Amino acid sequence: MSVVACIFPNLPLRAETVMQGTLQLQWADPPRALPGRVQAPPQLDAWLDMGPGRRVALDVTQAKRAAGDLYALANRRVAVSYAMRADIAASSKVMSAASALPSISAIVPTDRLPQRALAMGADGRVMASAPVLGATRWITLMCKFADITAEQKPRSFFQEQYGNAPGQLGHYWSEVSYGQINLAGSSAHGWYTLPKPRAAYLADVNGKQKAQLSELFADCANAADPEVDFAGIQGVNLMFNGELDGNAWGGGACTTLDGAYVCTRVTWSPPWSFANLAPLAHEMGHGYGLPHSNNSDGDGDTYDNPWDVMSDAWRNATSDAAYGLLPKHPNMYQRERLGWLPASRKRVIDAGNRETHEFVLDAGSVLKTSNTQLVVLALPSQPDPYKTVIYTLEARRRTGTYESKLAGDAVIIHKLEDYGIAYSVDRDTPAATLSSNEGSMLKVGGRWNTPDELHWVDVVLATEQGFVVRVGPRPRSMSSPAPALVRPASVAASSSPGVRPAAPTPSVPPAPVIRSAANLHRRACGALPALLRRAPLCALLER
Repeated sequence: MSVVACIFPNLPLRAETVMQGTLQLQWADPPRALPGRVQAPPQLDAWLDMGPGRRVALDVTQAKRAAGDLYALANRRVAVSYAMRADIAASSKVMSAASALPSISAIVPTDRLPQRALAMGADGRVMASAPVLGATRWITLMCKFADITAEQKPRSFFQEQYGNAPGQLGHYWSEVSYGQINLAGSSAHGWYTLPKPRAAYLADVNGKQKAQLSELFADCANAADPEVDFAGIQGVNLMFNGELDGNAWGGGACTTLDGAYVCTRVTWSPPWSFANLAPLAHEMGHGYGLPHSNNSDGDGDTYDNPWDVMSDAWRNATSDAAYGLLPKHPNMYQRERLGWLPASRKRVIDAGNRETHEFVLDAGSVLKTSNTQLVVLALPSQPDPYKTVIYTLEARRRTGTYESKLAGDAVIIHKLEDYGIAYSVDRDTPAATLSSNEGSMLKVGGRWNTPDELHWVDVVLATEQGFVVRVGPRPRSMSSPAPALVRPASVAASSSPGVRPAAPTPSVPPAPVIRSAANLHRRACGALPALLRRAPLCALLER
């Protein structure tokens, strides 16, 4: 049916229709609000790209529910199943909400699945993300609007952003990925003049101006094509010499490069964004498939968690004379889901745990360690595994090029819900508007428990690189027998808060429960959660 739809763009599609294409997610991020002003909200657009000039707008709420982990599918080939009649609009322009296809029942990947995408982790959540590893070569294209002549930065500035010295993007992404990715071969080109004035790249959508991202990408790439080799690129950073629509954007897009139609990671930066490395890294994070993070105050502002570059990139940031504000690290859970955290550094405490565990939790900024850096506190699994809630623990220390301006040295707690969004936990009531308060930091002597009281967490003492943490069931009264204490010998031998205990023998996390057995292709449908097992998708996956 999807092949027919590509030939006849306005052909009505009926129940259980399956269409295939590349999933594009595009996040809009406004600049930091001025003091006393309300922070502008973020925006997320989702598209199914089926080829040149053929894009379908996806309802984001429906897409999140249908995919489970929508962010893990960014920039990947997917199949989208619709349960109701829909029309495809043959246009590369932004379509109104009425043109978006309704009733999305399931979205599943159709590209080659990594084994972890067919497994459920010990924490009860589906492991759907594809690892991002190795060389990720980015190209910067600097483009001028036809009616704006200013060139805010020279090409050398953008080229040097990709360097491997502290404070440059090559160094940053290598550090936060523990050397799992690099920007080798990345380069900058321009300035190129676009064929149209700025106003021609704006459209009125629901009474607001919106940048035509695909058109900007296509025109900028076309201007650069005669002298730029796009072979093997993993992303394109577009720099513009004028404002777009009040936002910087990051995610993915498709256009013709070197004569071939290509879908890749893309960012769109106006001058206020590319003048600082922090917002540029935020948009590149979206390119890698990272969603926004948040805090737990319940408001509509996602930019109020200054512990995470994917939330508040501006506050508590270090700075550089050349590159402005520098990015902080992303949270540990998102780093792990991209395949960057070694398995030996992750510890899962299952929902039925009845023992007390005491161990060293090193800060995420420690590059080489045999200690734990991510603790997952599992809660009972839900019928929909994508809705299973977990809590995570990670340590943060004020040190290094990117983390020295953090609000404090502490264990930071996150709640993972809402299809994979990490919310920093605040013990204060009500939660603070900005999570740089003491309630958001669990320090030595502090205690916290999950709302269901399955897990109780104590920070026992500080080490040079993190903390000794105790996790177990609800503490017993003095007259009751205490639960068994599982304590590595190296932790037991340490009694000085100022001395880092010797590294304990790393625990091996429980192996994922693989849903498919010998033949992954034939049993791929059985590996999916029940809510995604649609007949057309099963037939597609089992071919």
